[in-house]
Amino acid sequence: MSVLSGKNILLGITGGIAAYKTTYLVRLLIKAGATVKVVMTPSSKEFVTPLTLSTLSKNPVLSSFTNDDDENDTWNNHVDLGLWADYMIIAPATANTISKMVSGNIDNFLLAVYCSAKCPVYFAPAMDLDMFKHPSTLQNFKQLASYGNKMVPAGTGELASGLIGEGRMAEPEDIISFIEKDIESQLPFKGKICLITAGPTYEAIDPVRFIGNHSSGKMGAALAMEMASKGAQVILIMGPSHVVTDHHLIQRVDVKTAQQMYDCVHSHIERVDYAIFSAAVADYRPINPASQKIKKKTDTLSIELVKNPDILASVGSMNKRPFLVGFALETENELEHAFAKAKKKNTDLLVLNSTRDKGAGFGKDTNKITLIDRDQNTIDFDTKPKTEVAKDIVDEIIKRVL
Repeated sequence: MSVLSGKNILLGITGGIAAYKTTYLVRLLIKAGATVKVVMTPSSKEFVTPLTLSTLSKNPVLSSFTNDDDENDTWNNHVDLGLWADYMIIAPATANTISKMVSGNIDNFLLAVYCSAKCPVYFAPAMDLDMFKHPSTLQNFKQLASYGNKMVPAGTGELASGLIGEGRMAEPEDIISFIEKDIESQLPFKGKICLITAGPTYEAIDPVRFIGNHSSGKMGAALAMEMASKGAQVILIMGPSHVVTDHHLIQRVDVKTAQQMYDCVHSHIERVDYAIFSAAVADYRPINPASQKIKKKTDTLSIELVKNPDILASVGSMNKRPFLVGFALETENELEHAFAKAKKKNTDLLVLNSTRDKGAGFGKDTNKITLIDRDQNTIDFDTKPKTEVAKDIVDEIIKRVL
C-alpha cells in the first residue's frame, strides 16, 4: 500500500506541453489510493482537456473562482480547497508559474489555491533548457525551497524546442516515486520495528471444540495499519480472524493458540523497538485435549485447565525490552484493576476499555479507551471508530518516544 493511500491530493496543472502527461499522473495517484482534485490554469486547457481530467479523477476540474456556464453557481473557495489537501503537486510547473509562486503574484485560481495551501507542496518543473538554466529560474528554485516547497527533479532528454538537455518534466512514475520516498523519509517510525498481537486465541478441547473469546482482531489490525502508515515495519501476530491487513510494511503471522503466540512473540522480540499487545489471549487451556471428538454421554463434563504463559508479563520483565503497550478489558472496578495490571506487567502505556462502556468491547467497529502511563496518569478518550482510536494510541506513543 502506498503512503499516498487515503490522502487528499491537489494537482495543479499549468500551461506547458508536458500537461498531457498529467492524465497518466492522475491515474497513478488514483491507483495509489489517493483522492485527487485538479486545478488548471486557463492556458493549460490548450494542452489537456478538463473533461479528460475530471473523468479520470472522478471530481470536477476547477480553473476559476466562478463557473462561467452558470451565473447562479456559488464561487469556488480557494481557501477551503487549500485546506482540504494533504499534499499539493504542481505539474507541469512552468517558468512563468514558478516566478509567480515566488513573488506571490496571484493572477489565476491555481495560484490563489497555492497561496492558501497549508500542506506540503511539490512542483515538477517543465521548460526549455535555456529557461531552466537561466539565473532567475535557478534563483526561483532556491527561493521556493526556502518556502518549504519540494522540487521534483527535472529529466534530461529531447525538449519541445528540439534542444536536448535538462528541463523535461519528470515522468509520472518518477513524480510518484519521488513524493512517496520523500514522505516515507519523514515518517516518525521510519526504520523502526513494531510487533503487534491481535485477535483471540483458540485452545482446543477436542478436534472440533475450543475455548476462545469474541475478539475480532479489528483493534490490532487498525494499530498495525496506523504504525505502518507512520513508517514502521510491523510484525502482526494475529489469532484466528477474518480481518484483512493490506500494507507492504505489515508482515502478518497467523497463529491459533496462546502458546503459539508466545513462541512467535519471543522469536522476534529482541529486534523490536515497540510492542503492542492487543490480543485477547486465553488465560487457560485444557491440560489434556481429547484426540477424538468428545461424545455426549453424561449430563456434566469436567475439563482440567492449566494456565497459559503470560506474554505481556514475559516481555515486561525483560532487562532490555521494547516500548511496551498492553491492553486491559475489564468488567468491573476498571481503573483499580488496570492500575494493578500496568504496574505488574511493567507497561509504558496500558489501554483500558470496559465492557460497560457503550461502543467498546469485542467485535465492534468502535472503542472507548482510557490510557494509563507509567506514572499512572490517565487520559480519557470519547467513543470513536477503532481506526481513530489507533491514531490516538500511536500519537501518545510518539509523544513519549520522539
